[in-house]
Amino acid sequence: MKLASAPQDRSAGRILAVASGKGGVGKTAAAIGMAHAFSSMGERVLLMDGDLGMANIDVQLGLQPASDISTVLNGRIGLADAVCPALGGAAEKGGFDVISGRSGSGALANLHGPGLTKLATGVAALALSYDRAILDLAAGADRATVRLALTADDVVIVLNDEPTSLTDAYAFVKTLRLHDDGASPLVVINNAPDMRTARDAFSAFRKTCEAFLSFTPTLAGIIRRDHNVPAAIRNQTCVSVRAPACDAAKDLQALAGSLARGKEAA
Repeated sequence: MKLASAPQDRSAGRILAVASGKGGVGKTAAAIGMAHAFSSMGERVLLMDGDLGMANIDVQLGLQPASDISTVLNGRIGLADAVCPALGGAAEKGGFDVISGRSGSGALANLHGPGLTKLATGVAALALSYDRAILDLAAGADRATVRLALTADDVVIVLNDEPTSLTDAYAFVKTLRLHDDGASPLVVINNAPDMRTARDAFSAFRKTCEAFLSFTPTLAGIIRRDHNVPAAIRNQTCVSVRAPACDAAKDLQALAGSLARGKEAA
């Protein structure tokens, strides 16, 4: 896993994992928003639901895929055959391809060993067909989540200003760095009531990482609290499609731009 830096050869199929220490911080909505933003910038994007037990990307986008990750893992189809187009698919500007998960499957949530390795290898191979693949990981730091995160070139951890979010995000980073001491996950502050609160939350998180992990995280972006986000979820679409001029949509576009350039948030 490596930090985004200089512009990459797009044929390499860069993988971005989106993680969170706890649920309820808006990680999946942010991942969907980033997929749309990267596509709007001209990239061919694949969004995969890597939450192997509580998947919901298909629900948030109103998709009814014929196949999902469970069909792949039981050997009935290949990973590429589970692709479902969203917002017109990866061939359309603003659209992207999706591989859905299977909600409520304990077998998937507990995936390990050869099955997990095969999935991670398959994701890396399929990513080569796209400019960017985004993995929406499960909340927390279980074995499958960390293994998929280690597959990625870049990891973004989404948190908010709640103490439990900061604590659980720290736990995820600690676990990730135990497996790869060079891991440098980027931070996104989501659902921020204002910029000062967001920067205070990041400052507290950064100081904890510096004190206990000897690691200084980078702030990739801030997504402001916006009533259009829950409205978009209720309407099963992306916030940038429902309200392209809203604060959250602008912040997602800025975040995608900074990730593509490998720049720290201003």
